[in-house]
Amino acid sequence: MRIVLLIVAAILIVLSLLQSGKSDGLSAFTGSNDLGLFANVKERGPEKVISRLTLVMGIIFFAVVIIIRITE
Repeated sequence: MRIVLLIVAAILIVLSLLQSGKSDGLSAFTGSNDLGLFANVKERGPEKVISRLTLVMGIIFFAVVIIIRITE
């Protein structure tokens, strides 16, 4: 079961890295007034698929961790 957890974690990391940033550059770290943290940006095409896959893999990761803790 731990092998499954490692595979899911690796896929989750790759999917997270494939996602494009929602803001321009490092404006959150440079002190810009317009951070855009809660901007209403719709995802389309491949971005939407990657975002949904990341969500699903996160849920699977959480479930696998809970299953491992229960069975130990």
